[in-house]
Amino acid sequence: MTWTRREFGIAAAATLADYAFNARAKGADAKTLRFIAQSDLTILDPIWTTAYITRNHGYMVFDTLFALDSSFKPRPQMVSTYEISSDRLRYSFTLRNGLKFHDGAPVGAIDCIASLRRWMARDALGQSLSIAVDTMKPEDRASFTIRLKEPFPLLIDAIAKASSLAPFIMPERLAKTDPFQQITEMVGSGPFKFVANKFEPGSKVVYVKNADYVPRDEPPSWASGGKVVKVDRVEWLNLTDATTKAAALASGEVDWWENPPSDVVPVLAANTDIAVAKSDPLGQPDDAAFQPAQSAL
Repeated sequence: MTWTRREFGIAAAATLADYAFNARAKGADAKTLRFIAQSDLTILDPIWTTAYITRNHGYMVFDTLFALDSSFKPRPQMVSTYEISSDRLRYSFTLRNGLKFHDGAPVGAIDCIASLRRWMARDALGQSLSIAVDTMKPEDRASFTIRLKEPFPLLIDAIAKASSLAPFIMPERLAKTDPFQQITEMVGSGPFKFVANKFEPGSKVVYVKNADYVPRDEPPSWASGGKVVKVDRVEWLNLTDATTKAAALASGEVDWWENPPSDVVPVLAANTDIAVAKSDPLGQPDDAAFQPAQSAL
């Protein structure tokens, strides 16, 4: 059977009548963002897999030393200041003040070094960088240096990688996990905390605002800048089919649909309560995001 777009829209609306979302039925907090993620989150360790859904999860929980802006230029993120020697063999980094992991421990140089080592063992660019590295050592609690055997012009670009595998910074105790074994805790210093006892593989992932997170002063620009959290809770929902997803978004049962199929786009775009936005500056043709037009996050 084939459907016209109009028929699809009617069917989607009708489906909602039989579909109830527990969160809305219970009068959920208005500061909860309900997000239809691109796929089911099954692997939590963002250094262990190149899956984009796990990478996105990584950005919720962890932070990075550098990040790419919307022009793909590396910008300091956890780093406050850095220096490169004239011979380009010594890179010195100082972390921003106030960085804390979700367990309350301060982020230190030893955490950064251990995290970079684990990332280098798994990432192709990181492996190339590791060949050029002579030493990585802390100078004090919040500063460390990387000394190279020979110049590696892409060093900053490498540790600013935005996509799989992004060099997320973890506590040293987790970063010392065998790179070919998954970490067993989600303790980062990012803008959200992972709620382990609410994790339902195949159904839902829950994050809550990290009250200790201190965003940068710069305005946000793609993966860089000030990540100001404006909601208390985020729920990633794994719904089964496009009809259910479209109906949920149209009714306000969910707030954001990450990557709807292209044939649904005209139906959603015709709804004046839904905003259509390109979510990937790389320009992937099917990477559009949809959310209620009146919401501001």
